[in-house]
Amino acid sequence: MTYRNIFAGLLACAMIASSCCSNECSCEGGYEVPAPEDVMMYQVNPRVFAPEKSFNAVAQHLDSIKALGTNVVWFMPIYPVGQIKTVNSPYCISDYKGVNPEFGTLEEFKSLVAQCHQKGMSVIVDWVANHTSWDSNWMEHKDWYTLDENGEIVSPANTGWLDVADLNFDNAEMRLAMIDAMKYWVTEVGIDGFRCDAADFVPFDFWKQCCDSLRAIPDHKLLLLAEGKRKDHFDAGFEMNYAWDYLEAVRRVFNGGRRGPAQPAYTLFAADSAEYAGIPEGCVKLRFTTNHDESDKMSPIREFGGERGSMAAFVASTYLHGGALVYGSQEVGYPGRINFFRYVPMDWESCQGLNKEYTKLLENYNAIPAIRKGEITAYPDENILAFQKSCTDEAVLVLVNVRHEDYTFALPAEWSEKQCTDLMTSETVKLGANIHLDPYGYIILK
Repeated sequence: MTYRNIFAGLLACAMIASSCCSNECSCEGGYEVPAPEDVMMYQVNPRVFAPEKSFNAVAQHLDSIKALGTNVVWFMPIYPVGQIKTVNSPYCISDYKGVNPEFGTLEEFKSLVAQCHQKGMSVIVDWVANHTSWDSNWMEHKDWYTLDENGEIVSPANTGWLDVADLNFDNAEMRLAMIDAMKYWVTEVGIDGFRCDAADFVPFDFWKQCCDSLRAIPDHKLLLLAEGKRKDHFDAGFEMNYAWDYLEAVRRVFNGGRRGPAQPAYTLFAADSAEYAGIPEGCVKLRFTTNHDESDKMSPIREFGGERGSMAAFVASTYLHGGALVYGSQEVGYPGRINFFRYVPMDWESCQGLNKEYTKLLENYNAIPAIRKGEITAYPDENILAFQKSCTDEAVLVLVNVRHEDYTFALPAEWSEKQCTDLMTSETVKLGANIHLDPYGYIILK
């Protein structure tokens, strides 16, 4: 799609909100919107919690979600789903200010947001700016949509998303209606930000207009996450976007590429540096091993060679650099695919050992600033991802065996023969010159 930059004059005169990467994120109500570097996000797919009245079912799980270490809850789209050409995707929205009755009522969602706040967790909701359903209440404005040479509304080009209609960002009225709907969820429902779907498909100048407008709302600190990897998202006002390239690098290290063997562990350092090059200080790439899109293909347990491989990949993804994400069901080791177009029942009591392991990893992540945002010292190795994270007088050594076989790693001089704390067991250990790692094993030392 070709977009005309017709809003340059407007944007030049727009009120400039505070920096997108500000660490001043205090909010009313006894909770805080965390700084991007401190985000531990939990993704809620309502369709794994209950076949109906999902908001109430999620509310019953909030203590468990909080106990995992969560400080931001991201809700997948909660809006009514279109019924024309439908595949029942939650990303096919018919009313931007409505609530899907499958999940509950607006009042029940407001209550859920308030309960998250009471437990010290911020709330962001999915926003689908690129397209609507074919029976959207916006369809009366045909010029709000992209038209073909015959003047007919079209689906987003080159996507295969035939259940949705492409929006026209050359239209000033549509833009303002979009921003008005987003403001509604902030001012009337009390959410703390947005995860913006398919953000790479939407033009920069709209995101700039949108982010500036949202950040001008009085007395609301917001967290804005773009599902995309364009670096201009940060210039537009987002604080976080997706670490898609790093995820692919993790896959190449653990599983190899289609045309070759598994890549050396040390290639993850280059992937990390490339993603963060040129990003404003304090802004963050969201790192993960799965989400709703990836889980629809396969679980991380299958993708990374079993439960141990999935945990090693999680440590390699979240401890090196960036905000952490857990997709609801990941913490209980659901082994199958999750098609988010329908209800998928979940046994929340299964794999409690795995749940405790995630909880301990994220407890360390939250408690130790060096892990989240310390300076990285890399120790390149073919089979062990080895690095130190340090800030002020605190240092943590992370060793991840990315292979399905035992390896022994020669410790760097600054760690060799030292007495340390194993952060997963809380035991004191005396290191030698070398350390042994089991297949897909990891060790975190302070």
